Amino acid sequence: MASGSLGRQFGWLWASYAVSAYGSGLGFGALPLIAVLVLHASPAQVSALSAVGPAVGALIALPLGPWVEFRRKRPVMITMDLARFAVMMSIPVAYAFGRLSFVLLMVVSAVVAAAKIAFNAASGAYLAALVQPNDLLVANARFESTTWSSIAVGPPLGGAAIGLFGPVATVVADALSYLFSALAVTAIRGREQHPQRTGKRGVRAGELLDGWRHLLAHPGLRALYLNQLLVGGLIMATEPLLAVLLLRQLGFPPWQYGLAFAAPCVGGLIGSRLASRVVARYGQHRILRTVGTLRAVWLIGLAFIQPGVVGLATVIAVELAIIISMSLYNPVLATYRLEHTPKDRIARTLSAWSISSSASIAILSALGGLLADATSPRTAITVAGLLILASPLLLPRRQDSPPTPDLAVATASAQPQPAGGSHEAK
Repeated sequence: MASGSLGRQFGWLWASYAVSAYGSGLGFGALPLIAVLVLHASPAQVSALSAVGPAVGALIALPLGPWVEFRRKRPVMITMDLARFAVMMSIPVAYAFGRLSFVLLMVVSAVVAAAKIAFNAASGAYLAALVQPNDLLVANARFESTTWSSIAVGPPLGGAAIGLFGPVATVVADALSYLFSALAVTAIRGREQHPQRTGKRGVRAGELLDGWRHLLAHPGLRALYLNQLLVGGLIMATEPLLAVLLLRQLGFPPWQYGLAFAAPCVGGLIGSRLASRVVARYGQHRILRTVGTLRAVWLIGLAFIQPGVVGLATVIAVELAIIISMSLYNPVLATYRLEHTPKDRIARTLSAWSISSSASIAILSALGGLLADATSPRTAITVAGLLILASPLLLPRRQDSPPTPDLAVATASAQPQPAGGSHEAK
């Protein structure tokens, strides 16, 4: 299970990420799809599912950042995977007994959102301690390529599974993927030191805000953080609107809906594989500025979707352009964020970032749903496409100073120890 020069330990972490990513790919858009096809939800309800769930999940996750920071990261990841497995399995059980409801979908969405925030905070902090600082971009690019390849393969298979086995088939697959992810994390060997804290035990009120303090105090992180909230929120707000537009108003069958989002994900492999090369050639700052601008210009194209083959081709072309840009930008952003965050604040910073992202998605999805109800899904998508064009104004204009040597040394020295007691080879 080794993963080239990054080592066997990273290989298991990557395997954990991959199996859950492919499960999520199979279940891509499963909750909105169930809401539309099984519960006949309105556009406002579908948007509420994408808004309220992440919002409640963010509130639940608020104290989790400090809690994760001062605990061993592998047990946290395993616990969050098992929690997601259990709550996702409640959907097929309820469906089998005729008890499936919109409220249950909302509860599942909230719990999964909270567990995802905690898992990502733990895994991000663990990754920073697991690989050498110079390997962070390569590691993040591998995660990014896995994400997009899973979405390329998952939705078409998920659409076929729904057609053959019913609307909750992909939910079962997604739930099982979290169980297998927990097993992969369990397979990681090595002694992980318990993080030390000073002062009183338990989560202090001030620690809840430490992640936001760091993000807002750092000029480069502040600009990238605010930009990401707007871009990510607007892009995700269009997902439930597209589900209603494509499945209900334009009459796309589920397999075409899945194909429209799966085929462009090939672009994710292109962008993530280019990340290391383009940063080496043009520099981190230029890539964040240029590609951060490019990823914002394509969303407006979704306002021009028409029925039939032309409409399907339009969705695929727009999504392909967005995904190539995002898959190149995301690993560079993730690497910059880890490089400019002290090792003893990584979990809190990642939690703050994820909570804010969930809140942004929730707010913009709710507003999009209300606008779609008052006008139409197409009008709401058009407004989102116009608003996102202003997002490049939030990108950092000046190149940041490189991370201090203290951060790099601290990160490298925090590497987990294998059972034998010596440092793991790269």
